[in-house]
Amino acid sequence: MINENSVRVIPLGGLGEIGKNITAIEYKDEIIVIDCGIAFPDEEMYGVDLVIPDITYLLDKVENVKGIFLTHGHEDHIGALPYILKQLNVPVYGTRLTLGIVKNKLEEHNILSDCELHSVEPGDIVQIENIKIEFIRNTHSIPGSCCIAIHTPVGVIFHTGDFKIDYTPTDGAVMDLERISSLGKEGVLMLMADSTNAERRGHTISEKSIGKTLTKILSNAKGRVIVATFASNIPRIQQIVDASIKNGRKVTFSGRSMENISQVAMELGELNIPEGHIINVDEISNYPNEQITIITTGSQGEPMAALARIAFSTHRKIRIEPKDLYIISASPIPGNGKMISRVINQLFRKGVDVIYEDLEEVHVSGHAYQEELKLIHTLVHPKYFMPVHGEYRHLKHHVDLAKKLGMNESNIFTLETGQVLELSDSEAKISGKVHTGAVFVDGLGVGDVGNVVLRDRKYLAQDGMLTIVVTIEKESYSIIAGPDIITRGFVYVKESEELINEAKEIVRKELDRCLENKIVEWYVLKANMKKSMERFLYEKTKRRPIILPIIMEV
Repeated sequence: MINENSVRVIPLGGLGEIGKNITAIEYKDEIIVIDCGIAFPDEEMYGVDLVIPDITYLLDKVENVKGIFLTHGHEDHIGALPYILKQLNVPVYGTRLTLGIVKNKLEEHNILSDCELHSVEPGDIVQIENIKIEFIRNTHSIPGSCCIAIHTPVGVIFHTGDFKIDYTPTDGAVMDLERISSLGKEGVLMLMADSTNAERRGHTISEKSIGKTLTKILSNAKGRVIVATFASNIPRIQQIVDASIKNGRKVTFSGRSMENISQVAMELGELNIPEGHIINVDEISNYPNEQITIITTGSQGEPMAALARIAFSTHRKIRIEPKDLYIISASPIPGNGKMISRVINQLFRKGVDVIYEDLEEVHVSGHAYQEELKLIHTLVHPKYFMPVHGEYRHLKHHVDLAKKLGMNESNIFTLETGQVLELSDSEAKISGKVHTGAVFVDGLGVGDVGNVVLRDRKYLAQDGMLTIVVTIEKESYSIIAGPDIITRGFVYVKESEELINEAKEIVRKELDRCLENKIVEWYVLKANMKKSMERFLYEKTKRRPIILPIIMEV
């Protein structure tokens, strides 16, 4: 039974998984949504481009959804918006750079004019009938990043968003620990805190420390410097630019997201590049190599991103030069290690130098380590705690940390995606589960690739396919032509003639048996052909290719 005076917290994605961050917070007939991110496909999701959250729960209560509130502009927090707003067109609130990046996405989908975007500043409060949403500045690897305090009649829910505590951020805008502390003194009902680095002891290093390393590396470089980093990591890009200018280099951007986001950041004054120091990628050849820095996408080894294209000589405009120096200024997202290694190895094969995290301090994390998490817990001292963001192991480590700080285990909730946490004046409890899941985006198709299609793609990738074509005449119950067998990804036919001939004979015998018994229904013939072929091929090869029987009638 749902308590009318309770507030419900429902993670619709992003718990125990990387990306797809989205949380619904519901009080009476009002729902607000925190973030709306994508996840990237894993190796089992053949052909899938993106994974977005299933928002069936929100669509069922569409009249109650008052808005989407964004903590910052990273893909795992805003990437699903173009797809979700087509189904659920509600107001979107975020800081200037966050909305600048969102506008780019909505323009690409031709829906910007239909969407309602509201720019906020840290410190602003958005009032809905019973709920107030307060944006509080934090520090992360992108400007305009905020914590969000949700003020409800039941109490305050404090959501950190992604954060680290950087006392010397590159833009000088430090995290508003004073406001967070005052909220803690007033009383916080529940803390929802970033768990991405909950395994790591100590403190994160300040972003500013990277600037010294980059300046040193660039001062010793003899040719072009190509730096791969996240397109949204504006503080990092600013430091690469500053180090380049100090060393008399022009800067150019490569990669669609890098070009788009850097343009938005420059227009909003978040990225400052003095006039005359930025050039177009087409102008590279007009300058000596030692005067060029290229800032590019592909720090995760993505095959279609600019860095991989350069490494494998498929980039249309940038070719590897003998004295190039490549810097990968990012750490691998879990699961991407192999792709990054592949690109690094290829660059070394081409005879150029590569600097990455294991060799030099060219990356610092944007997520809080244990000591920073302890500080937030101590300042907020909430009644209840729910770890968010990160894989399940990160949530577990964050729970352990909270317990070490003295929090009662019964007040800590590690939810599964879709579980409902109900908070009232007197108690907190898990009170059910709502429909959630993943929607796969493949090209222009949204949701048309499901588990069945993925299973078929998996089988095709593992064992290939085999097509049986046969022509029959129903009136005489006879085979007119075939059976012919066509294979793709199963065996090399020219070297497996004996197997193919045996397979044809198996099919012919099965068809003859059916036709002798006056069985001419296609679905029966196809099922029998498929079953006999599957049995035969598994006995002979221990493989299970997808089998497609095709029957034609004359």
